[in-house]
Amino acid sequence: MIKYILLGAGLLLVGPVSFVSGQNWTETKVGTWVKVANKGGQTLGYSPTSSVKLLTVNGLAFKDLNKNGKLDPYEDWRLPAAARAKDLAAKMSVEQIAGLMLYSRHQPIPAAPAGPFAGTYGGKVFTQSGANVADLSDQQREFLTKDNLRHVLITSVQSPEAAAQWNNNAQGLVEGLGLGIPINSSSDPRHGTRADAEYNAGAGGSISMWPSSLGLAATFNPDLVQRFGQIAATEYRALGIATALSPQVDLATDPRWNRANGTFGEDPQLATDMARAYIDGFQTSTGADEITGGWGYHSVNAMVKHWPGGGSGEGGRDAHYGYGKYAVYPGNNFATHFLPFINGAFKLKGKTGMASAVMPYYTISFDQDKKYGENVGNNYSKYIIGDLLRGKYKYDGVVCTDWLITANETAVDVFLTGKSWGVEKLTVPERHYKVLMAGADQFGGNNDAGPVIDAYKMGVKEKGEATMRARFEQSAVRLLKNIFQVGLFENPYLDPEQSSSAVGKAEFMQTGYQTQLQSVVMLKNKAKALPLAKGKKVYIPKRFTPAGRNFLGMEIPESLEYPVNLNIVKKYFTVTDNPDEADYALVFIQSPNSGGGYNSADAKAGGTGYVPVSLQYGDYTAQGTRNPSIAGGDPLEKFTNRTYNGKTAKTINATDLGMVTDTYANMKGKPVIVSLLVSNPTVVGEFEKQSNAILAHFGVQDQALMDILTGAHEPSALLPMQMPADMKTVEAQAEDVPRDMKPYVDSEGNSYDFGYGLNWKGIIQDSRTAKYKKAALSMK
Repeated sequence: MIKYILLGAGLLLVGPVSFVSGQNWTETKVGTWVKVANKGGQTLGYSPTSSVKLLTVNGLAFKDLNKNGKLDPYEDWRLPAAARAKDLAAKMSVEQIAGLMLYSRHQPIPAAPAGPFAGTYGGKVFTQSGANVADLSDQQREFLTKDNLRHVLITSVQSPEAAAQWNNNAQGLVEGLGLGIPINSSSDPRHGTRADAEYNAGAGGSISMWPSSLGLAATFNPDLVQRFGQIAATEYRALGIATALSPQVDLATDPRWNRANGTFGEDPQLATDMARAYIDGFQTSTGADEITGGWGYHSVNAMVKHWPGGGSGEGGRDAHYGYGKYAVYPGNNFATHFLPFINGAFKLKGKTGMASAVMPYYTISFDQDKKYGENVGNNYSKYIIGDLLRGKYKYDGVVCTDWLITANETAVDVFLTGKSWGVEKLTVPERHYKVLMAGADQFGGNNDAGPVIDAYKMGVKEKGEATMRARFEQSAVRLLKNIFQVGLFENPYLDPEQSSSAVGKAEFMQTGYQTQLQSVVMLKNKAKALPLAKGKKVYIPKRFTPAGRNFLGMEIPESLEYPVNLNIVKKYFTVTDNPDEADYALVFIQSPNSGGGYNSADAKAGGTGYVPVSLQYGDYTAQGTRNPSIAGGDPLEKFTNRTYNGKTAKTINATDLGMVTDTYANMKGKPVIVSLLVSNPTVVGEFEKQSNAILAHFGVQDQALMDILTGAHEPSALLPMQMPADMKTVEAQAEDVPRDMKPYVDSEGNSYDFGYGLNWKGIIQDSRTAKYKKAALSMK
C-alpha cells in the first residue's frame, strides 16, 4: 500500500514517497475548499485550512481525518456506513460521543443581534462587530470546539450563498478537530408561503413555496408529496442541510390543537400514505447521487415526529407549555396514533427503508404505560421508547428528544422554558441519564456536553464502565451512520454559486405554485357564484389585528390593513373601497384564535387559568364539559383539576366574523366570497349563510387564490379533517379519536366532512374519495 499526501491545489511531497502510475483521482480548487474526484469512486472535499491530508490507496484518494497517516475503516468510503460508524464510535472518547449526542439551539445565519437566538463575534453584537454574514459566532465556535457538538439546527438564512459559505466555514473548522467528524445541519420545515409574494418562475434565491403539511394533505395525492420531498431535499442540501426535522405525522385528532396545520390531518390512512411519500422523497438518492441503498448526496435524513403522536392533548392544549403537558385517551385509541409511524415512516417504498430518525413529543401519554406505571414525558418513558418503539416495533434509528426537555420549568405559560414533564424533581444530569436509559440517543436544544458526561458517570457507577461505554457507542453508531450515509464524511462542502442556482430554481417554484393551486378546497359555491369574471370591481374590507404576542412571547403591534397584496389583486380586478360600486366582495379571514387554553390574567387573579380553546369567533362559554379533568398536576400549581367548565374563551380575531357579516349587509345581495385561511377546523356556521362562496386554504400565495377565483384553475382539494357543526360537538368528541365530530351542513345541504370538496361541477367524487373515505368509514 503506497501513500502520498496532497495539500491545497497542488502536490506536496512529505517524507519518502513512491509515485504510482495510474493515479485515479484529480483535484480542483472550488472557492475556499478543494474538490477531489476519484475515477469510479466517491468525490471528496476538504479545506486546506483544516490540515487534513489525503491518502492514496490502490490509486484512489481518501481523507486522513484523524491524521494518523494510515487508512482507518471509518475513512474508507468503500465500506458500508454501518461498519464505518462502528469503527469510528470505538475510537471516540466519552467527551466526543457526548458532543455527538447534542443538538444545538436554533441558529440563524447571520446570528441575531438580540432575543433568544442572539450571537456575538469577538465579544461584540454580531451585526455590529464587522463580521461577515457567514462567519461563525462566538457561541457556535464554542459549542463546536469545547462541547464537540456536531448537530446544528439552522433557522433563517440571509441567502443561499450565505448559508453555503457558513457551512463551508463550519465544516472547515470541525474537519481539523479530533477525528474530523463533519457537521450534520438540520432544519424545521422551511417551504411555507409568503402570501403577498407574487409568483415568479425566475425568483431564484428564495426557497420554493408550498402549502403547509395540512395543505399537502388536502391534495390527497401522495405522489405530489413525494415530489415535494425530492425538491425540498435538493434545496436543503444546497443550503448545507442534511437532516429534516420533519415530517410531523401526529394525527390531529383533537381539532383544537394549535399544531394541526403542521400535520397531515386526522385520518390515519391519509397521514400514513403522506408520511411514506414525504420521507421517500427526502431520503432517496438516485443515479450518480446515490452512494448505496438509496442513500447519497441528494438524501436528507428525515426525523419523523412526534412519537407516539402528540395530537390528543387534553382540551386541545399543547405540550410546549406546562398547561398542556398531558395527552389523554378517553376513546382508548392510543395505538391508532402509531399508524403513520409503523405503517408509513417505518415501511417506505424506497430503498432507504425507514425514516432515519424519530423525535418523541413533549406530552405525558397519561396512564398509557401499563408496564412500569410511569406518567412522564414521552422522551423519558422506557415503555414508550424502549418497549414500544425499540422493542415491539424494532426501530433502531436515531431517537432525538424534542427541544429543551431536560431544562427546568420556570412557568406553565411560557414557550421558551424547560419541559421536563413528569421528572421535574430530578436533577438535570439525572434527566439526561433517564433519557438515555429509556432508549433515546440525542438531546434537542442542548449545547452543553456537561450533563451528558455526568449522566455517563452515573451509568458507570450503577452499571459499570463496560456497560455504559457500550450504551454510548450504541448511540454513537446510530448518529454517525446518518452522517456517513448522506456523504458528509467524503464531501460536506458547497459551491455557493451552485447553491444560489439550485435554491428556488424556476422548475421548483413552478411545481410549488401548482401544488398550492391543488391544495385549495372549495367548500361552497351557491348558484355557481364562482368563477368570477376578471376585470370587475371588487370590495375588500381591511382586517384588524389587535396587539398581542407571538408564540415566543414577543410583542406584535395592532394593525388595520388589507389582508391581501392589492397590487396582485389589481391584475385581476378593479378594487374599490365603496361596496355600492362593487360587483363582488372578497373577504379574507383566518381561523378563530382563542389562544392555547390558558389565561394568565385569570391565574394571577386567583383562578386556575384554564379556559376553553374555542373554534368559533364569538365568545364561547363552556357548559357541561369534563369536570374534573382526566389529567393534571404541575409543581407550579397547587391543584390537579384542570377543568374549564363555566369558563369563557374570547377569540383574538373576533373581528374577522364582522368582516363577513358587515360586508354581507353592505353588499345588499351582491356576491360575497370568503377566503378562509385554515389553521384548525373552524365553526363556519357563524358566517356561512352570509357568503355565496367559501374557499378554504392552508397557506397559499394570494395569486393562487386569484387564479382559482377567476377560473384559471379549477379547485380540486378535499378537506383533510372535519369542520365541526358547533362547539358542542367539539366538546363531545374524544381527544384521541379521529373523525368523531358531527360535521357542519351548509345552506346547500353539503356536509363539511373529511374528504369533502367541490369543483365547478359539484361535489368531488373520484379515486381519492373512493379510497380514503372508504378507509375512513371502515375505521368507525
